[in-house]
Amino acid sequence: MFSLTELQDAADSVHAHALVTPQIQWPLLTQRSGADVWVKHENHLPTGAFKVRGGVVFAERQAREGTGRGLISATRGNHGQSLAWAGNRFGLMVTIVVPRGNSPEKNAAMAALGATVVEHGTDFEEARDEAHRRAAAEDLVFVPSFAPDLVKGVATYAFELFQAVPDIDAVYVPIGLGSGICGTILARDLLGLKTKVIGVQSTGADCYAQSFAAGHLVPGNRADTMADGIAVRQPDPEALRIILGGADRIITVTDPQIAAAIAAYWTDTHNLVEGAGAAPLAALVQDASVMRGKRVALIASGGNIDLALFRSRVV
Repeated sequence: MFSLTELQDAADSVHAHALVTPQIQWPLLTQRSGADVWVKHENHLPTGAFKVRGGVVFAERQAREGTGRGLISATRGNHGQSLAWAGNRFGLMVTIVVPRGNSPEKNAAMAALGATVVEHGTDFEEARDEAHRRAAAEDLVFVPSFAPDLVKGVATYAFELFQAVPDIDAVYVPIGLGSGICGTILARDLLGLKTKVIGVQSTGADCYAQSFAAGHLVPGNRADTMADGIAVRQPDPEALRIILGGADRIITVTDPQIAAAIAAYWTDTHNLVEGAGAAPLAALVQDASVMRGKRVALIASGGNIDLALFRSRVV
């Protein structure tokens, strides 16, 4: 999908707008899991999540090529915030379509970053259909949640991690539509590393886990989880191809396990991590006997959890 030189160029672009995020070894998480745990803190980025990396790379290309009147996409939050933030930096108009009942906090954040927020439909898929319709009607560039520029951008977090922490045995990555895990796989392969890449999904939104087990795309029909960043019903075919070729396995975790991992992050590191970002820790705790004594990285993909959800499900 891209070369090592192109990945370095993407990292330079990202770093021109956002600092390198830390990877921190946390002793209490090591005690909790038995592994030597390093956390890649994507929750420290300006929008509170990893997707802003892809937003920068995508928006920079659009600003340079000058196609369309602006950008439009559908999201539950982090993807939209990344496009709004990057659009601001490159002078692009951004419209975000969200399903009705979406997080008021995330809607407010996207609007504050300059995006026009439109509510439509009952779930992500219906919001995405409306975004496609508006893109055609209003001469806007539709930005999917999975695209080469987005994957290249988010791959820069794995590029940073692998260069900073040597000899990682395994890295646990949450799977939404797949840009994060695909970027991690591609960065690992470009660097010639043997690190195992382990995907994590919710038991209530396990379309990639089912597809990985079958070895081919299995259409999903549910996205029932508190972790909205991984609440995806349908796998992306290109993402699945990369995952099938490069992931070691995919683990599923329950919402109570995710809630416990959010609480563990708070007590052990004083970081607030959203459900998708906490899912890798939940998977590592589940995998404790397998990973004991090994060097393991966890991708804390974001920290944008609703206060009401945090209060009702975690504390």
